[in-house]
Amino acid sequence: MKPLVIYDTTLRDGAQREGISLSVKDKLRIAQKMDELGVSYIEGGWPGSNPKDLEFFRQAARLSLSSARLCAFGSTRRRGVAVEKDKNLQALLEAGTPTVTIFGKSSDFQVLEAIETSLEENLKMIGETVAYLKSQGREVFFDAEHFFDGYKSNPDYALAAVKTAAEAGADVVVLCDTNGGLMPWELEEILKEVRKAVSVPLGIHAHDDVGMAVANSLVAVRCGVTQIQGTINGYGERCGNANLCTIIPNLQLKMGIPVVSEQQLAGLTQLSRFVAELANIVPMEQQPYVGKSAFTHKGGIHVDAVHKNPATYEHTDPKKVGNRRRILVSELSGRTNISLKARENNIALLRDHPETRQVLERLKEMEYRGYQFEGAEGSFDLLVLKTLNAYRPLFQLEGFRVIVEKRDSGEIYSEATIKVRVGERQVHTAAEGNGPVNALDNALRKALEEIYPALKKIKLVDYKVRVLDGRDGTGSQVRVLIESRDDRKAWGTVGVSPNIIEASWVALVDSIEYGLLCRKLPELEKGNEALQRLRKEFL
Repeated sequence: MKPLVIYDTTLRDGAQREGISLSVKDKLRIAQKMDELGVSYIEGGWPGSNPKDLEFFRQAARLSLSSARLCAFGSTRRRGVAVEKDKNLQALLEAGTPTVTIFGKSSDFQVLEAIETSLEENLKMIGETVAYLKSQGREVFFDAEHFFDGYKSNPDYALAAVKTAAEAGADVVVLCDTNGGLMPWELEEILKEVRKAVSVPLGIHAHDDVGMAVANSLVAVRCGVTQIQGTINGYGERCGNANLCTIIPNLQLKMGIPVVSEQQLAGLTQLSRFVAELANIVPMEQQPYVGKSAFTHKGGIHVDAVHKNPATYEHTDPKKVGNRRRILVSELSGRTNISLKARENNIALLRDHPETRQVLERLKEMEYRGYQFEGAEGSFDLLVLKTLNAYRPLFQLEGFRVIVEKRDSGEIYSEATIKVRVGERQVHTAAEGNGPVNALDNALRKALEEIYPALKKIKLVDYKVRVLDGRDGTGSQVRVLIESRDDRKAWGTVGVSPNIIEASWVALVDSIEYGLLCRKLPELEKGNEALQRLRKEFL
């Protein structure tokens, strides 16, 4: 059996997802990362379709790729046009890639309805295009578009299309489930017949319109297919393509078929998030293997079992794909959740200690009121310290006032005035902002930065508001989640109140106090022996 080949089409088919628009620079960076993953082929784009892809191939010629071959994509010649005069084919050759992939219709319905030519002419278009590109010294892959739908309606014609490509010299014939409606049991039966008709290596290109793209790709491997086409994170038109972030670890960890090295596999999660970042797509947290929630545990019984043996609720070690185990705390938590979550930040809180029960009861009470600590680890750690009476606030609020004014010019003006006390010192100041919460944040920082200079390194990077129950309209309870970071780490905090300013204030204060605590400010330890003891563990 020939080695299994991974063919990545993120830069072409993946970029057809709604909302994605990759620049040339983005595509070059992703190509370099795909090469580091260890894929065999990187489909860079369709040079005959747009200037951006032409420019990509010009610049990509300077890439230093260690394992992957760049591949240009295009169609068979147009009907009635000689191959030597077809502009798309000439653009394919000008791309200068050693490998080219062309697609052609293998469904009689598509031939008659989509490209409006005869069945005989379509076969000529396939054969002449493959033969011409082979005569130019290229490795040629033929994507048999709509193959499975075509086979189900007219098997003789679908097989004639792939046989024509094979006889013309195609190095691989790739069977495409273009509409994404194929079922795995259908694929097995059809592949048996294709194997009887052609002897060249076969590939699979599956779309995910019925959620079967990964399953069909893996079944195809079991049936002897040696090339899998897919995209990072399953990006692609409509419902997407076969997801390489699921396929690669399944091949390697479940089917025993090595396609990348162990070290490369351990970079899969980072690659998934890198591509999502450049594509400006929020990562899917529930994505298998690489999602943030893929190895996350919330229920108390589950967490207790995982603590004893991870295999109780994990199918593999998350480190193998570069992911990590996460323990959540919520109203579903048990004492083990609390203990393990505290331990993530080096707070010594043993499962059977009475203090752990106190923290758990306090947490469940707050979650009942609308708090949520899954994305607010900063607030959770402060909750632990406060419940244990092991934390002294950095400052005392004596009052604040927020003014929002709409002026004749249409401009919205926000100003916050704040009065706080740090020890014996009282600070009274004001600041403006582009909204009431921003003004309040600016005023608090202005009041504290002279006393706590490390605050200058703490930045608020995200702010979310959720209405918890809309039955009371504008008087409904709201939850505010704030994400902050400094030069060392990121953390989340939470506040809940019927008043959005109050909820924001609670989350904001937690954010600042937690960030300063983690920076080991000496002021925190003066006269606080309990905190001093805990911080030896905590930091």
